[in-house]
Amino acid sequence: MSSWNLPIKEIGETPLVGEGTTFKSITETVSRVTENKAPRGWWVAFLIAASGAGIMGIAIGYLFYTGVGVWGNNSPVYWAWDITNFVWWIGIGHAGTLISAVLFLFRQKWRTAINRFSEAMTIFAVICALIFPGIHVGRAWMAYYMLPLPNEMSIWPNFKSPLIWDVFAVSTYFTVSALFWFVGLVPDFATLRDRSRNKYRRMVYGFLALGWRGANRHWQNYERAYLILAALSTPLVLSVHSVVSFDFATSLLPGWHTTIFPPYFVAGAIFSGFGMVMTLMLLTRAVYGLRSIVMIKHIELMNKIILLTGSLVGYAYAMEFFIAWYGANDYERFLSMNRAFGPYWWAYWTMITCNCVLPQLFWFKKMRTSIAVSFVISITVNIGMWFERFVIIVTSLHRDFLPSSWGYYRPTLIDIFTYAGTISFFFTAFLLFIRWVPMIAIAEVKGVLPEADPHHGHDDGHAPDARAHTPAHAEAE
Repeated sequence: MSSWNLPIKEIGETPLVGEGTTFKSITETVSRVTENKAPRGWWVAFLIAASGAGIMGIAIGYLFYTGVGVWGNNSPVYWAWDITNFVWWIGIGHAGTLISAVLFLFRQKWRTAINRFSEAMTIFAVICALIFPGIHVGRAWMAYYMLPLPNEMSIWPNFKSPLIWDVFAVSTYFTVSALFWFVGLVPDFATLRDRSRNKYRRMVYGFLALGWRGANRHWQNYERAYLILAALSTPLVLSVHSVVSFDFATSLLPGWHTTIFPPYFVAGAIFSGFGMVMTLMLLTRAVYGLRSIVMIKHIELMNKIILLTGSLVGYAYAMEFFIAWYGANDYERFLSMNRAFGPYWWAYWTMITCNCVLPQLFWFKKMRTSIAVSFVISITVNIGMWFERFVIIVTSLHRDFLPSSWGYYRPTLIDIFTYAGTISFFFTAFLLFIRWVPMIAIAEVKGVLPEADPHHGHDDGHAPDARAHTPAHAEAE
């Protein structure tokens, strides 16, 4: 058997699928989730999440009726939970594109087991993020001002403003990510169509499959489109959160006016995004029995990325203190000390603990491969990254240049219900996704099996030697 594409045991490589996994078992494992009746636990989780999303709708309706005065925003904290939650959700949406596009271009095959629901997470997170620009403008019926409308009369927003850049960057990111997600789904929709016994399921999945028959021409066009969209998505991983950071970095306010924000925000976005992917992946892996597809190896590799990006975020925190000291700006120095030891010290040290201290446990292989430790840290990562956005925004605003202008921000129930409602909406959409859409990329996971190698099954009569079987050796055979 040709084995040049098999894991090399001598250097510690392990298979990307469980022992005994076949083409048929992959199809059955993934398809049965959409074909069988939803378990009772799914309905309980869905009803709770949908109820929370309904409460968000009520909170937003009350906001429209009454005005933004129902929020806790005050002078001088004019931005608070609205922008905090917007930036947090945008960050969560980053891991999906990184796993799908960047790792695809680098030919990292371990991405195949987790890319599908990370892409779905991206779509739903960006939708949750887009809620906040639409409602924090005060007059929601004027939200069309954010669109790129003609500007001959100079009555539309300033196109030099990074707030308008946000609209272009996030909408582009959402469009490309949605196309990338759908293109990857086409072969799997065809699989569900061919397995459907119900006429209506066959019609719906047949429509979504776009006439896919698995012909050579179909695969050529699919791979070409997938590669082009991956190439378009890759720069968006860096650009989107860099543009979001310009909301702060282009100002003159102490705590915001710093050039470290773009790379700092990108690293933090990938950090929080991988944390959310880990949370969702471990839950679905346990509930739907995906242990033969989502292996401990996948969890360990993701934990390594969390460790790397968490260390980058910790470095950025240290550089903020260094810049404040080295710049000899009294206002920057005061702000740095105020963040750590002022009224919001509890938020700052929660951020440091969750983002810098706890991920360091992943230096140890035993911790990286522990399901319980991975799940807990994945949740604390997102808690810490939310507090990071809160610290950046609120602690930079609550103490103005004049002590007489100082204030203290406290969220109201409407703030809390709106934010909790977006989380509920996110899980509502995700539960619907795993119910009706293949949560694992069936066609891509099959590609990592030895049987996917065109030379599989050709025995030359010699014992397989993973070190000697290179692509050139296989061609010589």
